[in-house]
Amino acid sequence: MSAEDIAVIGAGSYGTCLAVLFGNHGHRVCLYNRNAESARQMQESRENATYLPGHALPPSVTVSSDLEAAVRGKRFVLGVTPSHGIREVLGTAAQWMDPDAVVINASKGLEDGTLQTIDAVYRDILPERIAQRATYLSGPTFASELAAGMPAAIVLAGRDNDSLIAAQAALSALNFRIYASDDVPGVLLGGALKNVIAIGAGISDGFGFGSNTRVMLITRGLAEITRLGVMLGAHPQTFAGLSGMGDLVLTCMGDSSRNRRVGLALGKGKSMAEILGEMKQVAEGVKTAKVAKELSAKIGCDTPMIDAMYAIIHEGVPVRDVMTRLLSRPPRMERD
Repeated sequence: MSAEDIAVIGAGSYGTCLAVLFGNHGHRVCLYNRNAESARQMQESRENATYLPGHALPPSVTVSSDLEAAVRGKRFVLGVTPSHGIREVLGTAAQWMDPDAVVINASKGLEDGTLQTIDAVYRDILPERIAQRATYLSGPTFASELAAGMPAAIVLAGRDNDSLIAAQAALSALNFRIYASDDVPGVLLGGALKNVIAIGAGISDGFGFGSNTRVMLITRGLAEITRLGVMLGAHPQTFAGLSGMGDLVLTCMGDSSRNRRVGLALGKGKSMAEILGEMKQVAEGVKTAKVAKELSAKIGCDTPMIDAMYAIIHEGVPVRDVMTRLLSRPPRMERD
């Protein structure tokens, strides 16, 4: 496998872990950190002490706060910013991208206001050729485990088969198995909507409910994600795979899940203001709950769990009231 020149745009925990992973796999990686002082410290210390402590940056990874230098001449450009920063950061970087570059999105979320998935945002901000060839990475992976080299599997979706296969071949590593998919909306929606359900699972655990309740929320959450996804053009089978069920289960049950931790704190009685004030990184499910509620209302999709999470997170409705509302809904067929 030949070494590739890769830009990783975003130096949070996941961006850093991907830089470590691909650097250890022999690629030349430039990790973009928009904070100049933080970038300098990471370059000197060879570690992201804030977001991924204990994992050394390989010699083939450089850290830079110069976006142009990070992107120019790279064959693969990975976008790993919070979803609300994609327009600003990737939109700015687009002017320096090679016309044959393959952009690989690793952010998860829906855009507030436009209600767009990330591929639609890419079509707005990237040159047409690059947007058509973009790919989308999603699946059940925690940053610290990836950086430690623990085995994991993930999905890479795209509409251009040549770019999809090239990215899959270049980025696959011994302990990092990448499956290809042509279902871009399904992979993106699974990755975005599972964060909302994970907050609900955390609320349940924090409130003191047991395993039965957690499994109910995960299973019915998956049904809801699938229902909404299919109405938006996704393939139902995608949601039974890594970017659907796999990512949902991991995020709802894993201790490293930021969205689950938000739910745990809500279930224990903390306010959203307190929770967000204590967090160093973004929990995408907080913003996505609002956008998903608006999107489901727009297309006429029944999403009671998403609506419930919106009520708790953004309207301050007490958890017990929301649970009572969910449990008192009329009986229905399971496959409806």
